Amino acid sequence: MALEHVRATQRGEDILAVFDTAFGTLLAADPAAFRVKFRKMAASAFAFYRGTACLFYADLARSGEHEEGAAGPYLDERTSRVWIHGDLHAENFGTYMDANGRLVFNVNDFDEAYVGPFTWDLKRFAASIALIGYTKALSDEMISELVRVYAASYRERIHALATGAKNEEVPPFTLDTAEGPLLDALREARSLTRFGLLSSMTEIRDFERRFLADDGSIELDAATRYKILAAFDGYLETLPDTSLARPDSYRVKDVVGRRGIGIGSAGLPSYNILLEGNSDALENDVVIYMKQAQTPAVSRHITDPKVRGYFQHEGHRTVISQRALQAHADPWLGWTELDGAGQLVAEISPYAVDLDWSDIDDPAEIAAVVADLGRATATMHAAADDQSGHSLVPFSTERAIDAVIAADEDGFGDLLVDFAHSYGARARADHQIFVDLFRNGRIPGL
Repeated sequence: MALEHVRATQRGEDILAVFDTAFGTLLAADPAAFRVKFRKMAASAFAFYRGTACLFYADLARSGEHEEGAAGPYLDERTSRVWIHGDLHAENFGTYMDANGRLVFNVNDFDEAYVGPFTWDLKRFAASIALIGYTKALSDEMISELVRVYAASYRERIHALATGAKNEEVPPFTLDTAEGPLLDALREARSLTRFGLLSSMTEIRDFERRFLADDGSIELDAATRYKILAAFDGYLETLPDTSLARPDSYRVKDVVGRRGIGIGSAGLPSYNILLEGNSDALENDVVIYMKQAQTPAVSRHITDPKVRGYFQHEGHRTVISQRALQAHADPWLGWTELDGAGQLVAEISPYAVDLDWSDIDDPAEIAAVVADLGRATATMHAAADDQSGHSLVPFSTERAIDAVIAADEDGFGDLLVDFAHSYGARARADHQIFVDLFRNGRIPGL
């Protein structure tokens, strides 16, 4: 027992050191936001895991797995430097309306996206499945089978794309092709409306739409508003020409400040901007947000100067990564700078619905969903390569990944299963250590 206590104490110190590196500056600037973030993380081991990508990658680095020398199974000079999501867990999937007006279910939330080993995405997802399986009281054998289903589906889709399958042979998940909970999410998204979103955030005053004054909004002084509008002008220059068909669409009607308090955005200042939309009618106005982009956890462990030097700032990095990884991305997606910090700009979409795991309990249904998420992961990885319009990954990602998996087919599933169980157990233990640190006032600054 004494040895376990010593180990827990040392692990607690490790967690605090990682938190200081990842969150220290933001926490000092807004401790109240981090108290909210940490209380959400304390709710469950999965919530803790969601909020600690920084710890996950620090642990991978401690284990000797990194991109230099292509360290780690299935990694070589190419597969160790592909576009990756960076925070690929089981809840970072949902719906969006693409640039073609089509509702799609796919990977979402690209704030942590970067260039690194493709296996890091797969391991992070596999451990999240172990944590979800644990909360649903699934046996270790069932969890192993779910991870193998994910690995097999990923492998199947990567191979299909690598061997020349056409888009119509591997269609995205849409209202016409999705099934089960994915189709449910798409149907829910379709039932939502822009008018409903606007009604929840705005009101008509003096014959014009304006933001509601609520507890989450911050009224801006004239100087701050001027800076936001200047940054907005810079953002317009980053949009593709196809998004600028009607200049009046970008007339600013109102601006308010927001303060991020979610698990992923604590302490990050942000602003909501109300735009005219595609006509003078009040029901099709558009709300976009401008948010200070964060340093991705992966980047602290990727030292390749070609990668680091590719991005102007974190806002640019987030947008370029999302455009690379997500086919037909949000047409409002762009970047700018504010007070010297890179900003991400995107629409607050009325059609965004996240995958809800709370009612997915039947093992067969869970397995079907996990299989679909494996296919979605493979499609995302394959989208971002020499065909994506960016020079950072100048080769076919799917062919590179297909080749390394083909060299050891049997070991691929074993690798993810072993990692899922070991890191899932580590995350559950870490969660308890974190809760004790937090509730006993051991986190500096709080």
